[in-house]
Amino acid sequence: MPLILGTNSIKDTGYDVANSLRFDDGSSDYLNRTPSGAGNLRTWTFSIWFKRSNISLAQKIFSVAGGGSNNFEFYFNTNDTLAFYHYSSNGGVTDSFLGTNQVFRDTSAWFHLVIAVDTTQGTASNRVKMYVNGEQVTSLSTAIYFNQNYDTYINSTAEHRIGGNLNGSQYFDGYMAETVLIDGQQLDPTSFGEFDSDTGIWKPIDVSGLTFGTNGFYLDFENSGSLGADVSGNGNNFTVNNLTSIDQSTDTCTNNFCTLNPLIIFGSNNSEFKEGNLVYDDNRGDWRASVGTFGVQSGKWYWEMKLGSGTFHQVGIVGTTSPTSSANLIDLSQVHGGYSFYNDNGNLIARTNGGTISGWDSGTVGTSASTGDILMVALDMDNKFLYFGKNGTWVKSGNPTSGSSGTGAINISSDFTTGIDALPGVSMYSGSDGSLNFGSPPYSISSGNSDGNGYGNFEYAVPSSYYSLCTKNLAEYG
Repeated sequence: MPLILGTNSIKDTGYDVANSLRFDDGSSDYLNRTPSGAGNLRTWTFSIWFKRSNISLAQKIFSVAGGGSNNFEFYFNTNDTLAFYHYSSNGGVTDSFLGTNQVFRDTSAWFHLVIAVDTTQGTASNRVKMYVNGEQVTSLSTAIYFNQNYDTYINSTAEHRIGGNLNGSQYFDGYMAETVLIDGQQLDPTSFGEFDSDTGIWKPIDVSGLTFGTNGFYLDFENSGSLGADVSGNGNNFTVNNLTSIDQSTDTCTNNFCTLNPLIIFGSNNSEFKEGNLVYDDNRGDWRASVGTFGVQSGKWYWEMKLGSGTFHQVGIVGTTSPTSSANLIDLSQVHGGYSFYNDNGNLIARTNGGTISGWDSGTVGTSASTGDILMVALDMDNKFLYFGKNGTWVKSGNPTSGSSGTGAINISSDFTTGIDALPGVSMYSGSDGSLNFGSPPYSISSGNSDGNGYGNFEYAVPSSYYSLCTKNLAEYG
């Protein structure tokens, strides 16, 4: 399997994808369209780039109701394998089914999927082809192929849904980008992507010049006022359900942003990850903590957290070479290399090793916190300093651009020696939640500030020479 655009980095991707659409299964997000006339029912290609957020749940990517119990579904199983399923109630038979042995559990990476169908083909295995990241999937747990010249439900006048099934359940949770249906052609992945000549990473190409056919569409999610707009030229627009302009994201298959990692939990797994793993909600008793998907050993990095409900929040960093879940380390500051800016019932302090850092108690920090406040983090891994702030002001007169002097910073050099990554971290106590902004926020931004490379969307100004945690910046500074 070729490399994918996960924590792997390409600074110059050639063709850049501007936006994705963030789906949250708890909000029942989906897009739908019912064609007014039928297209080619026998030959078509579906292509999509996606990044998962929630795993081990049945989630539908693309589905069509063929009437009655007839249906088509392209989906993830609860074991995180991928399935192509086409069922006809006429005789109660499964017309076609491809199930992968490969599982998809990496919530830090973008994947590319292609389903290419042509039921007129003489060879059964050529009638449905599935590709992942530029290569055909041949390791299949189940392989049932259409009968020759079979009419599928795709391109019919039945309802087509993206992000959910027709029964109003099993919604997708994560990010989608560059979503395309080609009506009338069975194409291979080279129509949608290519291997980077330097890194070997599979990456997208411009698809705007393709012939899309009668019911074909191209959803690029660039119009925040019309997220289901078809830009193929066909005008096959989708209706938006429970999605708003906030769900338009700059986390894409050409510039992948950090999110929280639901595979790594400190404390019992009673927390909830929402909005593309950018909202962390401790909905049970006691502390819970998690970390981000990207770690760094060099460079200067900036992110924010907006305080939600509750009065106990921590944001900061942890240091480890290979973070794993732990039921015992429930406070962010208790994890190895853990440093946190702590909303202690409305009083801000800084902690490490499970206790308050000398000189960073509530009296010396000199500021309080409440719902709606935005905490700021500036991490200088070149000089091994950590800065905290609130609502545009760095506490203790911190100056993230002070370099080796570390004015108003916490010295983290003892915990971050050679080979130790610093990862963003969060921790919440029962009933508390917080929204992380690594540059693609899950909430409205009133001012809008990007980093020096033009990436990210932050409430407050990014310090000079600090950058958002995304793959284009990591390729240059990380």
